[in-house]
Amino acid sequence: MTGITPSRRAVLKGGGALIVSVTLSAGRALAQGAGAGAGAAALPGSLARTPLIDAWLRIDGDGKITAFTGKAELGQGIKTALVQIAAEELIVAPEAIELVTADTARTPDEGYTAGSRSVADSGTAIRIAAAQARALLIGAAAARLLVAPEQLRAADGFVVADGGRRIGYGELAGAELLHVRAGPQANFVDAGRHRLIGKSVPRVDLPAKITGGAAFVQDLRLPGMVHGRIVLPPSYGAKLREADTASIERLPGVLKVVRDGSYLGVIAEREYQAVVAMRALAAAARWEETPALPDPDHLFEMLATLPAQAISVRDGDSTMPPGTRVVTARYRRAYQMHGAIGPSCAVGLYQEGALTVWTHSQGVYPLRAAIAELTRLPPDKVRCIHAEGSGCYGHNGADDAAADAALLALALPGRPVRVQWMREQEHSWEPYGSAMLSEARAALDADHRIVAWDYRVRSSTHATRPGGRAGNLVAAWHRDTPVAQPAPQPIPLPAGGGDRNALPYYAIPQLRVVYDFMPAMPLRVSALRGLGSYMNIFAIESFIDELALAAQADPVDFRLKHLEDRRAREAVTRAAERFAWSAFGRRPDRGRGFAFARYENTAAYIALAVEIELDRESGRVRLVRAVAAIDCGEAVNPDGIQNQIEGGILQAASWTLYESVQFDRSRILSRDWSSYPIMRFPAAPDRVTVEVIDRPGAGFFGAGEAAQGPTAAAIANAIADAAGVRLRDIPIAAASVKAAIGV
Repeated sequence: MTGITPSRRAVLKGGGALIVSVTLSAGRALAQGAGAGAGAAALPGSLARTPLIDAWLRIDGDGKITAFTGKAELGQGIKTALVQIAAEELIVAPEAIELVTADTARTPDEGYTAGSRSVADSGTAIRIAAAQARALLIGAAAARLLVAPEQLRAADGFVVADGGRRIGYGELAGAELLHVRAGPQANFVDAGRHRLIGKSVPRVDLPAKITGGAAFVQDLRLPGMVHGRIVLPPSYGAKLREADTASIERLPGVLKVVRDGSYLGVIAEREYQAVVAMRALAAAARWEETPALPDPDHLFEMLATLPAQAISVRDGDSTMPPGTRVVTARYRRAYQMHGAIGPSCAVGLYQEGALTVWTHSQGVYPLRAAIAELTRLPPDKVRCIHAEGSGCYGHNGADDAAADAALLALALPGRPVRVQWMREQEHSWEPYGSAMLSEARAALDADHRIVAWDYRVRSSTHATRPGGRAGNLVAAWHRDTPVAQPAPQPIPLPAGGGDRNALPYYAIPQLRVVYDFMPAMPLRVSALRGLGSYMNIFAIESFIDELALAAQADPVDFRLKHLEDRRAREAVTRAAERFAWSAFGRRPDRGRGFAFARYENTAAYIALAVEIELDRESGRVRLVRAVAAIDCGEAVNPDGIQNQIEGGILQAASWTLYESVQFDRSRILSRDWSSYPIMRFPAAPDRVTVEVIDRPGAGFFGAGEAAQGPTAAAIANAIADAAGVRLRDIPIAAASVKAAIGV
């Protein structure tokens, strides 16, 4: 039996008449307490960082079960999935599990909720912890009841003997029982007996969102709470030269005006009073601005000339073999924003020398360290508690709003201060997804196979999250004693940043891939859902279609010809079959497109077929339908996975057809939804179909970021199919389409 030896105390409490021996795989011996001996086997998922079982699970004396995760619910449904996993392995109903997410005072430090890693990392940790906790409970009960563990079973919060005797989990789980280091493996509930994993359990986060309840940090209301607003500079690098704060302090409801260098904020009793005071303060402020942004008409030419660090993703010969047909193409992506429906928000409370911040940051522990540096408080005097935000996958203004709430709370001790950014602040100051450029060359042999591939991608960083330091917080730049922004760094592979998914997943004998990392950030940039994978998959999968055209091959057949991975081939085949690819009926101004990728080349497989409708008069493109097949290993909640892929397809379609940040030499111009258009309801597809390929026992792959790149490429390929011309710049806006087809 694989599991954990019960604690000595648990055995003694059972009378000590029976010693229960539990064998560990690979001869692993587990140490009680915080440490383990040198040479211990590696632990999977987030257990490697936080190995104690009771860091993930707590069972109180009354039988109450609490599970803990350092990951944040962002709308991806992980609360439901993690509860399913814990309840499955503990043999209890989901309602018996209380899940605590991302709280620096209560949960493990799992860094950022990013990279579609929540279920793979946290879910794996909770699953092993729960399965081994079940073994510990059964072992403790065996010692109590003087029977062999094999004669016991866990059910509904009890350990039950063959004769009907039973002991509750709460009785068995003393203070020390779960305070042991987890082992690398566990006896999971057999897939054939699953009650919850693999089932579409209703999501626990949705009822409040659907009914208009208190679902988001924007809805949080605390006793005695007051409201803060920030006056942000009109442009990057602007310096505050004058501000009449005295007149603002006399406005109704105003409690305090905060000025520190170029940092301006106001606190009032009521929210609208704070908004009125903020607007008055903004009108009274005088700024010195310097035109520092690139010329938008020559953005990509400028980016192509910026100094860059050449990072080899795959070393290889860039020379195309003689006697082959060489195809080349260039692709470009504009700056794009998160466009969260709810502007960033946080609540701060400073009392008795300690600061608490409620935030929708995707990394509460790194944020805590950054706020500690910003406020000069000891880290143990700062607590960050995650509360869901209304929209965002990636690094938007959430951390910055949290820093604002912290600073204003310090200025008014004893009262919770709620800070919400305004729409124009969110649009103008959030970190965007980096503009990118890529060049592709490939050679086809006489059999129309790709025999050589040369790809180069250029991008600024995709990682300026706080990362434990204050220098990436907007507030830190504007104070009288500013904190400099740290030098941007590339994210190393296998995750990668601008080079994420830059390596094609196809079988190509000669490969060279280079990432030109630009340290300069002409606009503020950071992580946007999928990071560089969106652009790289768009370019690679568009180029695969261009190569298929050159080879006079069907795009699906051409992909299958170059795919060796069985799971990849199955995803492609299933998506094509569900779409009825081979039977697609040709209609005027309708086109079909296909794309495939394996996210990060190590995680979820997804294949996607789309149909688009082209209005030649206006150049408008509408996504009519999409069919996807997704293999993310063992599917915990198939409906949740479908939600993620459906949402990812719609978001990526909006990026691909509409979205780009507008600016001039001084200021960001995309300050509202009219100047930053997104997909609206009339443009939504008629149908989105997602087939989940479930593979019990295959481990967990995240699905949240898998659909973005394939959606962009499939749409571009469908436009080329309908229009007869290839567009290689994102967004593929109506004006670009109209110009290309020459109507």
